[in-house]
Amino acid sequence: MKHSTAIVMTVAAGFAATLVLAVGDRKSIGQRLDEFGSDARARLAPHFGKAGVPYPPRRITLIGLKEERLLQLYAPTSDGTSRFICSWPILGTSGTAGPKLREGDRQVPEGLYGIELLNPNSAFHVSLRIGYPNEFDRRQALKDHRRQLGGDIMIHGSTASVGCLAMGDPAAEEIFTLASDTGLKNIRVILAPVDFRLGKSIMLTTNLPPWTAELHAMIRKELQQFPLPEVPK
Repeated sequence: MKHSTAIVMTVAAGFAATLVLAVGDRKSIGQRLDEFGSDARARLAPHFGKAGVPYPPRRITLIGLKEERLLQLYAPTSDGTSRFICSWPILGTSGTAGPKLREGDRQVPEGLYGIELLNPNSAFHVSLRIGYPNEFDRRQALKDHRRQLGGDIMIHGSTASVGCLAMGDPAAEEIFTLASDTGLKNIRVILAPVDFRLGKSIMLTTNLPPWTAELHAMIRKELQQFPLPEVPK
């Protein structure tokens, strides 16, 4: 029986690149990009052109807004100014406002993350793994005596998800292609309960840990670096 080898590029702690080999009837990142990369880049190009940002960008920031169900894309101009590029609707997710605390709680995390891995063979078309739990998550879990924090939080295709961000297949192809072209070490992800730039806030309840206010203050500060998208006239 013939086997093909799929090369999946991952990023470990500190974004050190490694290669994970999977044997079987699977596809590599390169094969996936051959399938849809050109079309994905063509769909992205007008947004980058309008923003005055060259493609591929030097770095990108993805802002996931849980209440608004939007994933926004920002990239810097040549002088380093952050520009809004475009946004995609989040078609499927779960949970409520507040951080992810444990495996199986169906919560989308909140915080500042990287992208660890591109998976060209996801059960949900293609996916990108968010670097949850991060150092802040682990530190708070240690203080709270929590274990089994969960993981494998993905941005992926399809329209249904539990604890992840389901973007639909066309959007997932664009984000996957963009991430590959930009380089995983050059990607930041901000996951927020609401868009704090709009003056919104979250009522802290007894169901949320006491450090939630600190987390949201950190997210709010990060969001201030990114201008709100202009509303079409």
